Amino acid sequence: MTEIQYRGGNLSYDVIDLTPPWIAAPDTILFHHGVGASMGCWAGWLPALAGRYRIVRFDMRGHGGSPVPVNFEWSLDGMVDDLLAVADAAGAVRFHLVGESIGGTVALACAARSGGRLRSLIVCNGAHFGGSIRNVESWRGIIERDGMAGWSAHMMEQRFVEGGLDAARAAWFEAQQAAAEPGAILDALAVLTGVDLAPELGEIAASTLILHPDSSPFIPVEVMADLHRRIAGARLRVFPQARHGLPFSHDCECAAAVRDFLAAL
Repeated sequence: MTEIQYRGGNLSYDVIDLTPPWIAAPDTILFHHGVGASMGCWAGWLPALAGRYRIVRFDMRGHGGSPVPVNFEWSLDGMVDDLLAVADAAGAVRFHLVGESIGGTVALACAARSGGRLRSLIVCNGAHFGGSIRNVESWRGIIERDGMAGWSAHMMEQRFVEGGLDAARAAWFEAQQAAAEPGAILDALAVLTGVDLAPELGEIAASTLILHPDSSPFIPVEVMADLHRRIAGARLRVFPQARHGLPFSHDCECAAAVRDFLAAL
């Protein structure tokens, strides 16, 4: 694990390079997780991708090893800046970008505003319009009443269908959520619900793949269909019997879809 000092605080990231020596300059895939998760949520993607690509993962502010600095100001531009700072630290001038949930929204903003850096864009249950996000108004009250453990337990029902994870994986993910900083959850949510990237989507030139569950309680499939229509040449795949934890519950399937997408570029 490595840290960089940026915008008043540390950002924790790691670089995994298991590519064989005869691949002289392997492409990099950079992963941005969503609210309540951590860089470890991508572990199940590695077997399908790590032998061909350099993997860069990081913890967003208030999650894992990246604490929120004192008097920190949250903004979508700032989150894009964090992502690009990690890319720079990892030596990734151009890279494939995978973002899930709020990480998907950040990835869309990065593609629209700094698109020359991206070789491709993969968005996993991430909305382009925050006003379309449902069922999050209660988060503050749940956190104030039940603490982060109570919020995490509530979120597990939103993320995963019953029986969708084995006990060990479910316990790990629930613990990650409970360990996140409550202020970071609420401040990131305030940024997310105020986003409207629709006017900028025409600027996205990177080849784009959209992965989405059929039963997210937060982002309806119709919103992803709208995103799909707005990005030229984008591809959309909807996964059945999946909720908002799609990239964790369906990690092998998502990674295989991304591997095939990248191989066809």
